[in-house]
Order: sequence, then structure tokens, then C-alpha cells
Amino acid sequence: MKTNNFTIKLANVNGTGSASANGLLMKAIFRMGVPVMGKNYFPSNIQGLPTWFEIRVTEEGHLARSGEIHMMLAMNAETYAKDLAEVTPGGYLMYDSTWPRDRLLTRDDITILGIPLAKLMNENFEDARGRILMKNICYVGALAALLELDLNVIEQLLKETFKAKPKLIDGNMKAVRIGYDYAREHFECPLPFQVKPLTKTQGHIVIDGNTTAALGCLMAGATVGAWYPITPSTSLMDAFKGFCEKYRKDQTTGERSFAIIQAEDELSAIGMVLGASWMGARSFTPTSGPGISLMSEFIGYGYYTEIPAVIVDVQRVGPSTGMPTRTQQGDLTLCAYASHGDTRHPCLYPANPAEAFELAAISFDLAERLQTPVFLVTDLDIGMNDWMIPEITWDTKHQPDRGKVLNQDQLEKLDKPFQRYADTDGDGIPTRSLPGVHPKGAFFTRGSGHTAAARYTEDANEYREVLDRLKKKFDTAKSLMPKPVVQQRKGVKTGILTIGSCDAAVREAMVILKAQGVDLNYCRVKAFPFGDEVEAFIAAHDTIFVVEQNRDAQLRGMLLLETAVEKRQLRSILNYDGLPMSSKCIVDGVSTGLGKEQVA
Repeated sequence: MKTNNFTIKLANVNGTGSASANGLLMKAIFRMGVPVMGKNYFPSNIQGLPTWFEIRVTEEGHLARSGEIHMMLAMNAETYAKDLAEVTPGGYLMYDSTWPRDRLLTRDDITILGIPLAKLMNENFEDARGRILMKNICYVGALAALLELDLNVIEQLLKETFKAKPKLIDGNMKAVRIGYDYAREHFECPLPFQVKPLTKTQGHIVIDGNTTAALGCLMAGATVGAWYPITPSTSLMDAFKGFCEKYRKDQTTGERSFAIIQAEDELSAIGMVLGASWMGARSFTPTSGPGISLMSEFIGYGYYTEIPAVIVDVQRVGPSTGMPTRTQQGDLTLCAYASHGDTRHPCLYPANPAEAFELAAISFDLAERLQTPVFLVTDLDIGMNDWMIPEITWDTKHQPDRGKVLNQDQLEKLDKPFQRYADTDGDGIPTRSLPGVHPKGAFFTRGSGHTAAARYTEDANEYREVLDRLKKKFDTAKSLMPKPVVQQRKGVKTGILTIGSCDAAVREAMVILKAQGVDLNYCRVKAFPFGDEVEAFIAAHDTIFVVEQNRDAQLRGMLLLETAVEKRQLRSILNYDGLPMSSKCIVDGVSTGLGKEQVA
């Protein structure tokens, strides 16, 4: 019996209200104290196209996609054959048996359960739209019986959801009980896999990374956000706006202490951010790969004029429009080297929504300390899917690090002209001032050749001096970036190195491989430029498997370019089908790479 260790996949048509029902099911399991993970695979337009929601119930707390489906809810006739084929042998498929089904579409190695959901709702509800919506709630009730979920927990969730519309509580609970009673009457309940209450979710929440990143921007002191809507980053700005309306708005006067601007395109958005940052506001823009492409000219401008800015890239599948609602890590090199000419940009790589919050806040300090655009590089899996993370906390004593900024008194006391781009202490970072603070400070900037005093130049030596200083600043950044996560034991000469949301799948794969007798050391890169710890990890191993989600091994390429690693040391394990990475891909890659004879 698989207790608290199985995966449910729900196949629907978008626009039918299934998202609420699926979320109710996942939250009920979470409220029973059992760790869960939710992955939403949805179409990139609003037509009635297929959508899937995957719930992994995992007592061990694994957060990656499992790669197995133990229960398939097949509500979409168009995808029925595909959904049937995806069920793990020994698993179950449940469908709406109101209408006839081709009996050829069966499998001998799984159990098929038919429940006349539409018929049951037609018999019990009068409103046509309500019947469609309640059909989804009805299957939650049926699954509650099959998986032994607590109906009291479901009822409490409905009360919380519809507290402003109490009449809806009774209707929804009626649909739940209809499905529940039908399953109990017609099938053996519970199934061989079920949910049993635990206490492993205490102190945790279920949340997506776009929401946590938005909260991190708020807590960091961001007051200006400019963006052009693009999947999958739009909900980040929606969340930021909601937080600002609550916490940056005088509830008496209605006066707002923030500005959120929807630009006409991404190039305009980053221009607005740089303008606000030049004036001293903490500013950011959320976007995705196509937006970064459009922003590139202004990103180079921010790099050369040394204006702080934060760019949140929620990566999606490319190239071009690609698959806007699927996940990938295809922007690693784009963000690191965006714009023409010699540019390098600090990048932060969260592994989950908890780190999206933490690193979002850190990115503003780094941008101002380094006086340069900084990228927070997440992906759709982190940004839009449901993750179980520890409750978010914030140090109320935190003080923003604004870097080298001269105030009015400091400018007044200068005994020589202020030089905006002069390196006075050898770290490559100049001192800045905010426009209008004092006549001795800076008021204008330019993206063309300039001297240390910010005067126009086309002199070869003066131009090279600025470029060399910018390189020195990037070297300084290495010591300021978040350290990688390293787990290393002496004597183990094979390592695995990854980035971002691959972390969950890699950690699970390492547990599986350990049970097979394969020991691996682990390094997760959290930032670019790579610090000395990454160099040391590479130097300590003969073979390193580099796990990432793109076709062209971009992280591996950056390691070859930026570190002393030898090409033969690095072996790629790649996933680029648009689905979140599973541990199976990694286990298979390591097993093949080491040779099957080495893996018990």
C-alpha cells in the first residue's frame, strides 16, 4: 500500500473552473499534514484547450515531478488516449461515465473507474453553469472517498474560500458529498494508496514563486515597478501591486507611496526602471526571455552608465515565442551577457519560492552596491507552480545597503570636483550621487564614451580605463554574491552540479543513487559570477555531472568560459521538453555516464 506516497494527475479543459477544484484537493491533503507539490500544465491561450494539474503526495517532502502517475482523472475526451497511456502500471484512471466511451481504450494493467459526474450534477443542480462547475467539485468528493480524505477539512476550506458568499458553501459541499457517497457505494474505498494524517506541514505554506518574489521586492524597499505583460511573469507584478496597495497606501488619505507603470513594450519598461533608479528609487521590472531580448540595448546602457536596476526573468520555453506556458532554463547566457559589447551581469538563481523571496530582496542591495543591473533568474516552474516551503520570515532590523552614495553634506565638503566614475578604493566601484541633492553632484549621464569625470571622450586610453574598471568591479562582485550550496565528503571524486529549480530533482536522484551504491558530492550554483567555492568544488572532482534544463548546456558553457575547469570533467544531463525535471532523468543520466556496471 502506498500511503502518503503517490501522484494524481487531473486532465481537464481550461475555462471550466477546474483550477479551483484541483487547488481544493491539494490544500485538503496539505491541511491533513501531508507534504504536497502542485504542477500546472496549462495552454497559452484562453480557448477550451487541454490543461493538466499534477499533485504529488510525498511523505518524504520531495518537491520535484515524480514521473509516475498513480491516479489519472481523465475529464477531457480529446486527451483521453494520451492520459490513459500515462498511468503507471497498477494505477487507476477515473473518468466521467455519463457518456459512452470507446471500450477499446482500456488497459489490462490498470483499473478504470467510471463515475457519471455530469449526470449526477444534472440531477441535483438546476443552473447550467453551476452544473459544469460543480462537476469538478463532485470529483473532489469522489477522490476524497477513494483516498480517504477528511471531509471536515474540505468543508473548512470551502468556508474559508466562500466566507463572503456563504450560500456557495452549501452548494459546493453538496457536490462533494454526492461524489463521495457515489464512490463509497460503487467502489472499494480507500484505494491501495491513500492519505493518512501527519504533522509534516506544520510551519509551512503552499505558495508560488512569483508571489514570494514580489514580496521580496516589497520588503527590499522597491517603490517603482515598470513592466509589459508577458507570461509567465505577469502575476509577479500583480502580486506586487496587491502588496503595495495594502502596505504602501495611506488608508486615510489614499495617498500612494509607490508607482507601477505598464509600459508600451519591454524596452520602455527597462528604460523607466533605469530612469527611476537614476533618481534614487529602488526599481525593478519582471519579464521573460523575449522581454530580455528587447531590453538588451537598455541593459547595456545600465551596465555602462552604472545605474542600479533589478530585472526578474521568469524563464519560459524558447526560442522566439516558443511555448509560453512551459518551463525551461534557456536564458542563462542571455542574462549573464545581455547586450552588445563586453558586458557581464550579476545573476541570482533561486531554487524554489523561499529563495525567490530571499534573493529578490538581496538583488536590490547588490544592484545598488555594485551600481549595475542585477538579474533574478527564476523559471515558470518556480514562478507559477505550487510549492511547499517554510513560513516566510523577515529580519525587521534589516537595513538596505545603498552602496557608495554621497549625501548633501558629503558633497558640500568635497574639496575637488566630483568624479562620477572614479575608483577611489580599488574595488572597481565608483561613488555616485543622486540628481538634485547638491550642485556638485551628478545630474546627467550618457551611454557613449566617458571619462572618470563623466565627460564625453573617444580617447582610446580613457575608454579602455573605464572598461578595465568595469571588469574589476565584476571581479569584486564574486565576493559579494550568495555562496553556492555545497555538500561534499572527502574521497568522493564524482560530483553533480546544478542550478535553480533542478535542485529538487537532483536531491531526490541523489537519494535513489545512494541506495544503488553511487555516492555523489553536490554543488548548486546560486549566483553568477561564480565564486571561489565553485572553483574549489570543480577542482576536487574527476567527473562532474552538470544538470540543467536547456538543449545547449548553457550552464556548462558558462563554467567552461568563466572557470579553470577542463572540458573532459563536465558531463551534461539535460532536460528541455518544457516539463519540470524529474529525478528519473538524472538517475538515468548518471547511470549511463558512469557505466551500468558501476551502478548496482
